[in-house]
Amino acid sequence: MAGGAREVLTLQLGHFAGFVGAHWWNQQDAALGRPTDTKEPPGELCPDVLYRTGRTLHGQDTYTPRLILMDLKGSLSSLKQEGALYRDKHLDAAIAWQGKLTTHKEELYPQNPYIHDLLSAEGELSSDGVWRVKSIPNGKGPLSFTSAKTPKPPSPTMDSIRVWSDLLRVHLHPRSICMIQKYNHDGETGRLEAFGQGESILKEPGYLEELEDRLHFYVEECDYLQGFQILCDLHDGFSGVGAKTAELLQDEYSGRGIIAWGLLPGPYSLQEPQKNIYRLLNTAFGLVHLAAHSSLVCPLSLGGSLGLRPEPPVTFPYLHYDATLPFHCSAILATALDTLTVPYRLRSSPVSMVHLADMLSFSGKKVVTAGATIPFPSGQSLPDTLVQLGGTTPWTPLSACGDPSGAHCFAQSVVLRGLERACLISQLTPGTPLPSPLHACATGDEVLAQYLQQQQPRAISSSHVLLTPCKVVPPYPHFSSSLSQKSLLLDGPSNGTEVKSIPVLGALCSSSSLHQTLRNLAKDLTKLDLRRWASFMAAGVEQDDLEELLQEINSLAQCYQNGNSLMD
Repeated sequence: MAGGAREVLTLQLGHFAGFVGAHWWNQQDAALGRPTDTKEPPGELCPDVLYRTGRTLHGQDTYTPRLILMDLKGSLSSLKQEGALYRDKHLDAAIAWQGKLTTHKEELYPQNPYIHDLLSAEGELSSDGVWRVKSIPNGKGPLSFTSAKTPKPPSPTMDSIRVWSDLLRVHLHPRSICMIQKYNHDGETGRLEAFGQGESILKEPGYLEELEDRLHFYVEECDYLQGFQILCDLHDGFSGVGAKTAELLQDEYSGRGIIAWGLLPGPYSLQEPQKNIYRLLNTAFGLVHLAAHSSLVCPLSLGGSLGLRPEPPVTFPYLHYDATLPFHCSAILATALDTLTVPYRLRSSPVSMVHLADMLSFSGKKVVTAGATIPFPSGQSLPDTLVQLGGTTPWTPLSACGDPSGAHCFAQSVVLRGLERACLISQLTPGTPLPSPLHACATGDEVLAQYLQQQQPRAISSSHVLLTPCKVVPPYPHFSSSLSQKSLLLDGPSNGTEVKSIPVLGALCSSSSLHQTLRNLAKDLTKLDLRRWASFMAAGVEQDDLEELLQEINSLAQCYQNGNSLMD
């Protein structure tokens, strides 16, 4: 059990959610630290919020994510559904049947070379059939079974990453992976394409009971369950799976926080009209239904628009990425997510999921936008950096809701992490005239809070400043050549120095920009001739459902009109 931590159960629903989740858990694993990581500030984040302790049948302690993930047949590659930690050779007991026996064996995917090297570094399969992992940091788990130094695993290549499991470096509990066998990940047929298909999956007793059993397994061992975070694909049928999952959680675990992160992959093309129409419909149905059954919903995407008209993907000043690669897009969104979720993962004075959602979602504003600066510039003091930004929005938008400049912010939660303590306040010598009021602040928390007050004086703001940076060790992509190992921005290339951690600024905002975004979404829906897309309706959605959807989107949009704030 988590020993007093405010536990969170994570649910990953969909293949792009799997990519984001793989990077997310890799970052959590790296943040656990190693015995040599003496320079890291200890204890700011509590890993027990996300992880659970356990024990195998052989008495070996484990420390695994408190996680349920759902994906389609063919999405695991060489990763076994039951994982490796609880492998038991006695499950392969001799068969007593003496008659004729025919064995049918499904052809296995070849193991990804990166995963093979990783597992060699992390543990081994012993002669008694037990997977023995190396020591778990911070006193979690068994002692190391070897003192030999293992070679550093290589980073995966673009050609080696076919599915999200090709980059996952964290061992999962056997109850984590739930496969949907009736739909295929690959191929042109048997795809989970429509919202109605996703809803129908959890109307089937088999899949519903399997999800409920896994929920009960994780929830019943929690001492203080603060809630659930759902990472859910919005662009395909998993939007329906996410909607039904949120409804189930709301019904069975009333009073717990439910924060849904609606994920959308990179840019799309007008050359695929059916795919774009389905994406629009799935996104709209998903957002509205998740908002109805969750405490808070935040779309996450590097695209420029949720609607039918494609917009260029967002850009970052110090980060260069390929928006067509899920490997890249998911890494950026996972980094933002790792920072946005800090408030309810703090070891000291955490903000519960329920309180965070209540602050951001007053007056029916259950949909929020996200933004991040990745990496946050750290070559000078924080007051100097913020003053140089002037009145511009200090983060890149990550919710496909357009440019937030000029929008009114009703409430916001902002986290800055990874700056050295000396950089948090002014470094001017005593007696030097102060360039701004920010330079008079005594702590980094005061600097950030005062800056947010200056930028949005009418907004309700919550801010946190952490010394702990965000880990970006392999298989995290190498995005930028302008960072040193300590993530200081340089004037030139860093000569190949590996970047292991970066400072990040992340923000969740209830913003008036959502008014126009939701209205545009409704306008795009009214332009559709549903007679051309009968296959979507045949998946379980009726014309009345679409008309009700339009009403709900327009009602939701009204919540974000300027002037609708607590300060008026």
